[in-house]
Amino acid sequence: MDTAQQRLNDAFRTRKKAGRIRQQNEANIIRAAEVEFAQNGYKGTSLNAVADRAGLPKSNILYYFKSKFGLYGAVLADILEMWNQAFNDAIVDSDPAEVIYSYIESKIQYSFTHPLASRVFAMEIIQGAPHLEKYLAQDLYNWIEERSQVMQAWIDSGRMKPVAPAHLVFLIWSSTQHYADFGTQVAWCLGREELTEEDFQVATRTLSSVILGGLGLELPERARG
Repeated sequence: MDTAQQRLNDAFRTRKKAGRIRQQNEANIIRAAEVEFAQNGYKGTSLNAVADRAGLPKSNILYYFKSKFGLYGAVLADILEMWNQAFNDAIVDSDPAEVIYSYIESKIQYSFTHPLASRVFAMEIIQGAPHLEKYLAQDLYNWIEERSQVMQAWIDSGRMKPVAPAHLVFLIWSSTQHYADFGTQVAWCLGREELTEEDFQVATRTLSSVILGGLGLELPERARG
């Protein structure tokens, strides 16, 4: 494995706990980097531009992230951590409807609060995942396998209709991330300049009703009304 790939893997796997000020600085840098990477791609983004947008010296970025590659890896790691955390703790004894609804809800919410992060990830994938290939081949594959085993157990016990678990996850990804990656198109179709929080709430209810209904599940009580 080359040195660059090692650094990217480190960004995914060894994000260490830091003091409050450092956490704030890192979060500020990552948000600024999301904007630059979304607008200019990896090659077109400079650390100077990220530093200017974050209002911090370039030396701070290098101190926290070592290089542009390390910063990019941290941005991608942050995106995947946000997306996956709502499903990470699901176990066989969990309520399938609650788990799946919470996953849809959280991913729609992230499309509302972090649309640029989703677009950075989409650009990486569309380009053939040149920086994410090793991660996708291992960690993400393992994550899908583990989630699939939980869902298959729900299916085997008759708690939801039989489907291909991995493809169910792909369906959730595509439908929820659409509101970030193609938000401009969606807004035009709804006759708006930009999507509102209410639009995302309607999207959550609609997608959840369709997906859970197709699985023979009912919306959790908290989602009705």
